[in-house]
Amino acid sequence: MTDITDIKLSNAQIAWRAAQDIEDGAYVNLGIGFPELVARFQPEDRQAIFHSENGVLDFGPAPPEGEENWDCINAGKKAITIKPGTSFFHQADSFAMVRGGHLDLAILGAYEVAQSGDLANWSTGRGGVPAVGGAMDLVQSAKRVAVLTDHVTRKGQPKLVAECALPLTGVRCVTRLYTSLATVDIVGGHFVLREKIPTISLENLQLVTGAPLHTDGPVVDLICPEALA
Repeated sequence: MTDITDIKLSNAQIAWRAAQDIEDGAYVNLGIGFPELVARFQPEDRQAIFHSENGVLDFGPAPPEGEENWDCINAGKKAITIKPGTSFFHQADSFAMVRGGHLDLAILGAYEVAQSGDLANWSTGRGGVPAVGGAMDLVQSAKRVAVLTDHVTRKGQPKLVAECALPLTGVRCVTRLYTSLATVDIVGGHFVLREKIPTISLENLQLVTGAPLHTDGPVVDLICPEALA
């Protein structure tokens, strides 16, 4: 596959790009790990209401190092801050919020995403996420599902594929992908390219994508703050 190591976006840049699309007042669940970065990059004129499966809503950013209160954590066991309006509740109530369709957006990581919108973000293999967990509820219940991911695996193989080979988290659930090379929507069972980094050609982008990339209008240059690289 094409070597893209030197031209791809950093995880922080991908998270920044995703944050720009979150509407003011949206109820958002951020997946454990990489997606948690999104909370750092909210535009100043917007404020999302973040939800965590372990039973907390509308919490603040991570505290400074050394000031953590480890009784106040998110589902990824990361320290959070409490602000006016933060609420706590039983995990069963948290999943009632999820399954009741009260989340506007769920943002997750992925091992594979198929052109149909199928998502695989756990694995039965050694070293993978050991169980599907609450992600299966999130992807079937949130109004929109976005994925943050590197465009290829560490071995250079596509993560955007025709069909997922790994166990599925959800079926036809993903609506948008923010990758290290592009922003891609899933429309009618196809990958539709919206943005790409200007340092890669459409032809080379297709080489590292495991299913056809479609366009239905101009493809915009994907530009992120260089300070986040």
